[in-house]
Amino acid sequence: MSKGFSILVDTSKCTACRGCQIACKQWNGLPATQTKNWGNYQNPQDLSAVTWKLVRMADGTNGHGKVYWNFFSDQCRHCLSPGCMAVSENGEIKQDEKTGAVLFTPKTKDLDYQATLEGCPYNIPRQDPKTKRLFKCTMCFDRITNNEIPACVKSCPTGALVFGERDKIVEIAKNRAAELKKTYPTAAALNADDVRVIYVVKDDPTKYYEFAAGK
Repeated sequence: MSKGFSILVDTSKCTACRGCQIACKQWNGLPATQTKNWGNYQNPQDLSAVTWKLVRMADGTNGHGKVYWNFFSDQCRHCLSPGCMAVSENGEIKQDEKTGAVLFTPKTKDLDYQATLEGCPYNIPRQDPKTKRLFKCTMCFDRITNNEIPACVKSCPTGALVFGERDKIVEIAKNRAAELKKTYPTAAALNADDVRVIYVVKDDPTKYYEFAAGK
């Protein structure tokens, strides 16, 4: 039995309302990001030290000319064995034993940023250019340790985000993927046995985002 918590991200139920993205900013007191029109509804264009949750949007056509439009609420996966911790020798990055949340401390300013980023298969950590500190999703550690669900989960109007005990979420994710497979043969629960933020997709992961399933 795996201890701690997990989040299910059922992309088949996501409408790209971006409520989760805004809720993350509001709860964590993160400032707005200067944006521009870059030819995609996805905005801002990427994660940053002040954008820890981003609804990625991808469109294209399959081999039969059918158009697809996929939404992917990207964030730290809170891996069971975090690759980012490989460069942390003095407690700069910690994994909370009770919740499983992977936490970056102010001491991350002393880490080699590129080495930390390369250690993450999902391309998540971002560096503040001024302070040099590294930032990412905290799984709303301050909320979940006070019996509250993450802000992003609470904001989701379609039930695409579900939070709970890890073993229960893994079961829900795998059952949901099996259900979707009846209609979408490529459906899967991505890396369910290795991460705490589990994405259920109905299409090829690369049609959502380059790092959707890890590198």
